[in-house]
Amino acid sequence: MPFPSVTAAQMAEVDRLMIEAYGILLIQMMENAGRQLAEQARRMLAGRLAGQTVVVLCGAGNNGGGGMVAARHLHNRGAIVHPKMVADPARLTGIPAHQWRILEALELEPKTVPELSRANMIIDALVGYGLSGDPRGAVAQWIELANAAGRPILALDTPSGLDPTTGCPGSPCVRATATLTLALPKAGLLAPEARPYVGDLYLADIGVPPELYQQLGIEVDRWFESDSIVPVG
Repeated sequence: MPFPSVTAAQMAEVDRLMIEAYGILLIQMMENAGRQLAEQARRMLAGRLAGQTVVVLCGAGNNGGGGMVAARHLHNRGAIVHPKMVADPARLTGIPAHQWRILEALELEPKTVPELSRANMIIDALVGYGLSGDPRGAVAQWIELANAAGRPILALDTPSGLDPTTGCPGSPCVRATATLTLALPKAGLLAPEARPYVGDLYLADIGVPPELYQQLGIEVDRWFESDSIVPVG
């Protein structure tokens, strides 16, 4: 069965129903997303994390929180992790603030600016599917630095700067080696103009019940029966 896709508005409704109708909290979804992101990074690094240097670029929102969770799991599995918060950590709120405090307790926050060109991998967790308009400020600067580093980039959910519904790339936009999208592919990831920015596309299970999709009239199959991360053709 081919994968259905969702717009940003439909994905927001999935997230709302997860919390309000099924009691699956945002922190649970974020933990699932970050753990899957760490696993995809491991697979892209030839199955070996020990001694591998991974820079995780984190925004201030929930996408950044998923990157912070991934940083913790990568650290636990032997990688040399440099999580870079592109916003002022003092301005973080809610669950992203909670995730950042964990990284601070683990003393993972780098004391100097991470050298992207020396990383084995860069993880893009700057902006999620809620993007509106072109990236600005520090987010835009780090997108440009990541693209210029010449290292593999793994994007979480959507490459930062890409419109998740139309697939139109913003200025700037991450050019990912691979994108790990969550729950269902965002419609923009499948647009022809998005291909140079998305790279190889994978779908990760974050625990959305099939009953929720049925409630929205979305037909799904048992894609995750054999693996919790599957390629999207």
